[in-house]
Amino acid sequence: MFVNIYVNHPFGTIHVLICLIIMEKQAIIKVENLAKKFGSFEAVKDVSFTVNKGDVFGFLGPNGAGKSTTIRCLLSLISPDKGTVELFGQSLAKNRADILKNIGSIIEKPDFYKYLSAQKNLEIFARISGANVSAKDIAEMLDFVGLGNRAKHKVKGFSHGMKQRLGIAQTLLHKPELIILDEPTTGLDPQGIVEIRNLILRLKNEQNKTILLSSHQLSEIELIANRMVIINQGKSVVEGDVSSLLNSEETLVRIELNDVEKGKSVIREKLNVSTITQISGNELEVNISKKRVPELCKALIDADLEIHAIEPKRKLEDYFMKIIQA
Repeated sequence: MFVNIYVNHPFGTIHVLICLIIMEKQAIIKVENLAKKFGSFEAVKDVSFTVNKGDVFGFLGPNGAGKSTTIRCLLSLISPDKGTVELFGQSLAKNRADILKNIGSIIEKPDFYKYLSAQKNLEIFARISGANVSAKDIAEMLDFVGLGNRAKHKVKGFSHGMKQRLGIAQTLLHKPELIILDEPTTGLDPQGIVEIRNLILRLKNEQNKTILLSSHQLSEIELIANRMVIINQGKSVVEGDVSSLLNSEETLVRIELNDVEKGKSVIREKLNVSTITQISGNELEVNISKKRVPELCKALIDADLEIHAIEPKRKLEDYFMKIIQA
């Protein structure tokens, strides 16, 4: 964009033409007014969202909200009845083959030939997909997902978490720009969840992948996603930056004090807050906006109260439940 600027100068006004480069976010996925029925059942009624290049995008909703149906529409496994789907700036309906070459996905759980090794499985899937992948490439992919030392081992001996990581290696065979993961942490133990979380972050930070992540592990979404959409009953409810959506909401703050009765009085009078719950002999819970937490601390300190602990309890789970119950 060019901008005309007129600068005052001792010898007169100078006309300067400046070119401004405005960096706009590139939309990798753009879904508008998506709808899909199965008979008389409306699985998806009106879903819209945008995933930008470099996002780890959380795709959230309760069971039956329409998440899996939407993902299947994105992968062209089923066709929507209404709405539009664009990927990489192209219409999915018109450019299906070209678009799918640039997408890697895991839907539900990955399946492998269990009596073959991890390496052999990836070799077979590479040939099936037509990807030009060398033995070195496969070794590097297995190293990346933490299975380099299990390359020659049969998949039948792999844990669920190891199979999930092998599935992610499989999605990387054709070097896609976009990775779609549908509930990748379902059924994993805490260590397995951490491994998948770290792997997703490495996909973003080290390989510059854009990731659409459908998950019921809301605490994980809060840790790794920068943007999200929540859908409920087949409709988009809210979309935006994870931090902004959570920061705009009230925070439930737990406070441990030496004198809870005096604390309640100070909070009511100084902050005009009435939603206060005493949860134990010396603990209170207060509903207050996050930006007022410093004001809360100051009021308690000015009243010579001893704050033994203060903990904001606002989490994505709370926000999620509030949205879907609205």
